[in-house]
Amino acid sequence: MKLLTLISTFAIASGIAITSACSSGTTNPNTPTVNDAKAATNNALANTQAVLNKEEDAPASVKAAFPDAQSFTKQHKDIPKDAIADMEKDTGGKVPDTDHHSYLAFSTTGGARKQIGAATVVTVSGKEFVIVYENKGGSPYIKEVRVEGVPAAFLAQFAGKGHDDEFSVGSEIKLNGVDEATAKAIALAIRIDAVTMQTLYGSAHSH
Repeated sequence: MKLLTLISTFAIASGIAITSACSSGTTNPNTPTVNDAKAATNNALANTQAVLNKEEDAPASVKAAFPDAQSFTKQHKDIPKDAIADMEKDTGGKVPDTDHHSYLAFSTTGGARKQIGAATVVTVSGKEFVIVYENKGGSPYIKEVRVEGVPAAFLAQFAGKGHDDEFSVGSEIKLNGVDEATAKAIALAIRIDAVTMQTLYGSAHSH
């Protein structure tokens, strides 16, 4: 199964080659040319993109989810303001931040850089939950949820779920060793993230 081929729509900064045209011998070297202006614009765009999507060391919890990854790119993407109200109505919870972060994992095995997965991190009751996603039919679905100190039997119930699932504690999600209040908080946070991933990166579809 392909891991998050939907993330191919992400604007991953890979560098922009800028070529300056040669000037004639009669041109004043101190006079800006059209090519100078274009180069400056391209540089500004490249620098902006590098800020939004930059290679950096991922948290240890994310790295542990991708033991075969050699590098990570931290992806920043703003949630459209007009989508937030619908997301909160749909989930019954509050979107924690309009700037959503995810980590793209890459392997360079064989000399070729290839994306091998993606994950997000959500915080609930002081614990950081790593949510690993995969693509199914153009939509992000949870592959696994990882965190220390929460029973594996509880976390395993989120695997295979996506934005259309309710994550209802007591029916879809059993307590499995977690108290009800904590279970509801975890389920809500994970569902909001799944809906956010669909909003930002999922293909359009009707229900």
